[in-house]
Amino acid sequence: MASTLTFRPNPNPCTNGVVSSPRRQLGSFAFESTTSLFRSKLLAGKSFSLSTGINRPEAVISASSRAFDVVIVGAGIIGLTIARQFLIGSDLSVAVVDKAVPCSGATGAGQGYIWKVHKTPGSDKWELAMRSHELWKMLADSIHDQGLNPLEVLGWKKTGSLLIGRTPGDSDLLKRRVQQLSEAGLQAEYLSGHDLLQEEPALMVGEDSSAAFLPDDCQLDAQRTVAFIEKGHLLVLENFNALQLNHGLMEAGYVNHQTISASGPLDHGQALSVSMTATMDAMGNLVLGSSRQFSGFNSEVDEPIITHIWKRAGEFFPTLKELPLSDFIKSRKVRVGLRPYMPDGRPVIGPVPGLSNVFLATGHEGEGLSLALGTAEMVADMVLGNPGKVDNAPFAVPGRC
Repeated sequence: MASTLTFRPNPNPCTNGVVSSPRRQLGSFAFESTTSLFRSKLLAGKSFSLSTGINRPEAVISASSRAFDVVIVGAGIIGLTIARQFLIGSDLSVAVVDKAVPCSGATGAGQGYIWKVHKTPGSDKWELAMRSHELWKMLADSIHDQGLNPLEVLGWKKTGSLLIGRTPGDSDLLKRRVQQLSEAGLQAEYLSGHDLLQEEPALMVGEDSSAAFLPDDCQLDAQRTVAFIEKGHLLVLENFNALQLNHGLMEAGYVNHQTISASGPLDHGQALSVSMTATMDAMGNLVLGSSRQFSGFNSEVDEPIITHIWKRAGEFFPTLKELPLSDFIKSRKVRVGLRPYMPDGRPVIGPVPGLSNVFLATGHEGEGLSLALGTAEMVADMVLGNPGKVDNAPFAVPGRC
């Protein structure tokens, strides 16, 4: 879900996209609307958590005239983490506004991985992604230090991630990626087909199979995932015990969102991309994905796409190929998310020219979860006049919206 941030105009000018005034000079924003406001117990304090169930709304407030320093429109993972950043980093009051309950849109439709294996060192988003990953790890560690279990609170799991190739060309790509990731300071390994089979015995491995392996990658619970890009489907099979996964898996074609022609009755008049992604969440559910398709605001489940996701997964896992999808009608769920993105592949983060004290944070493609905490920190630093931890220039609004 896209997020917009607004607060009362400040007379001090902005320099390099950062409000240069002290935080104490920010005025209150009088919110007058019949739109529902969502208030969590933790939103009112300094400790805001993203754990399942904890940040569900305590009450729906019909606001006629309530004053807040900051109003955030959009209660997906981006909006909620921005709210959290203001609450732990300032004494500003914050309201989060949405048409539905928090995380009921694209956030709840994602798969839960915050892996680095498919990211490119040195790209415009690399620094932001690494900062976000660092902040996620710090959050998980802080939850552990409080005597809580990050697995239960966040669905946090150190699974490691595998980017899987099946052709000689894929192998060359994966070797280059492992070298790039290693040079960037990450623990990365290239796995031959034999080594890959040792890591994932359920995987169909051919003579040209290979993988890039990042053993330190982690994932979160799927309900805390933000997915931003075109319409996408995910298939969830609850309590699935016919297949065991040791890591998070993704086929190499996902990196470039390769468009494929799907067999079966698919005639959408638009390009459809289906790439195999597979994870086991904290509850033991098998989560398979994923599709990408330009579809406007249509979020209806498309059964032919679900069938194709199942068939695509069967090309990697022989066990699934032998099982008809119809056997899982009662134990399956389908997640569909609408995912804003920018044509240049970079999210838009920063002040809107001509609209005083209005900021955008949107267009994160399928990386909303990966980039959420870094985005939240970047937005808060801009508003509060703090030195930025990550260069915000690649994400500036002018000339892109």
